[in-house]
Amino acid sequence: MRDPKLTDAAVQAALALRSGWSMHNGMIVRTFAFANFVAALRFVNAIAEAAEAADHHPDIDIRYNKVTLALTTHDSGGLTEKDFALAAQADTLAA
Repeated sequence: MRDPKLTDAAVQAALALRSGWSMHNGMIVRTFAFANFVAALRFVNAIAEAAEAADHHPDIDIRYNKVTLALTTHDSGGLTEKDFALAAQADTLAA
C-alpha cells in the first residue's frame, strides 16, 4: 500500500519543523557540510543504513565534504511522512 501524499499545507507545516531543508522540484532538499571527505562518506553510509531500514531511499549527491539529500516518495507521487521522517534522521545523524 502506498503512503498517502501530504497536502501542500501539511508539507509546509512539516518543512517548518526541519531547519535547513527547502523545497526544490517537488522534493525536500538539504545540503550538509562536514569537516572532510571521509566524514561526509561516514554520513552517507549512516544514511544508507537508515534508508534501507525504512525502505525509503534518497537521491544523494556527494561533493567532497558536502552531501546533498533530496527526498520524495516516488510511488506516492509526492511528499509523504516517510520523507520527513528520513529528513529528521538525517538531521540527527549529521549532528
